[in-house]
Amino acid sequence: MGLFFTIPQPGDDGKTLRLTFGIEMQKRFLPAEWNRQSGIQLTWPHKNTDWADILEETRICFINIAREISKRELLLIVAPDIDDVKQQLEGKVTMKNIIFFQCETNDTWARDHAFITMLGDETPLLLDFKFNGWGEKYEYALDNAINKQLYKSNILKGEYADHTNFVLEGGSIESDGRGTLMTTSSCLLAPHRNQPLNKVDIEERLRSFFQVEQILWLEHGYLAGDDTDGHIDTLARMCPDDTIVYVQCKNENDEHYEELFKMQQELNSFQTLNKKPFRLLPLPMVDAIYEKEKRLPATYANFLVLNEAVLYPTYDQPDNDEKAKEVLTSAFPDKEIIGIDCRTLIKQHGSLHCVTMQYPAGIIQR
Repeated sequence: MGLFFTIPQPGDDGKTLRLTFGIEMQKRFLPAEWNRQSGIQLTWPHKNTDWADILEETRICFINIAREISKRELLLIVAPDIDDVKQQLEGKVTMKNIIFFQCETNDTWARDHAFITMLGDETPLLLDFKFNGWGEKYEYALDNAINKQLYKSNILKGEYADHTNFVLEGGSIESDGRGTLMTTSSCLLAPHRNQPLNKVDIEERLRSFFQVEQILWLEHGYLAGDDTDGHIDTLARMCPDDTIVYVQCKNENDEHYEELFKMQQELNSFQTLNKKPFRLLPLPMVDAIYEKEKRLPATYANFLVLNEAVLYPTYDQPDNDEKAKEVLTSAFPDKEIIGIDCRTLIKQHGSLHCVTMQYPAGIIQR
């Protein structure tokens, strides 16, 4: 996009000479997760979170995630007691790559309460949406206040964009970085989020917030134990080269079969902006895992893309874990694929992607 104008000037022959100036302006865009990153945010578990009963095993999982991230890029850790977190991490991670920010928190789901970053101008936009505990299911006031405090710390470079009159979680949207957004109706139209706005209203806002050209809505898809009302990052994920990886259920006796089959049909109907079908890669369905007779929302779709690697959740199911790795290797052939045991995280109905948020290159400042 360009802005051009002319200024009349007298020429040597006394006639008017028109000088044309041009200023190139790049349209803002929502980068794909595989866009070059400056680092990742984790919001750390502590005794006042819902992890209290299994805090030690939760910390082990978070330390494993922190170790792999800090080997490769900057890691921003948000926590009420950073000295305590430093003691937990000492000797286990690459400390020189970790930035700490002290702040009161309710829980650990950075994907849904952290900033969403827009690029495309000299100054990035840090979009702050309202987080309300996935439709007021859980306490959220402290987590909803993290972004404003973090922005004042000058750890993040960019312009603050206040959208806290609109409820939106990072796990509910996927971007290909080229003008396409993918989401689910079950989440964005769920109660206690943005009523009385309807689908048309919400789509208008998404187009305005993220400057996208098309929005792909999944009307089907289901994961037992999920309390986000169907976040897209538990079901289907955008990957480079017009690829979508998605959860596939082959067992007709599984409660997920019908909904995930219909989701697969929808994905087959989706097209890129160039009117071409997406390359679809199916991820295996995790064999059922139960806690107190309730099925937990285990999914391989909840992976995190880093600059040089992909971290993906594993569930101590060797065949399925390996198959998921093969699929992600096909989707990201230039990256190392690393498994993290996330059986603990699903006990609170999330997984690896849910507890992380990436920031594009140049955003996190030491």
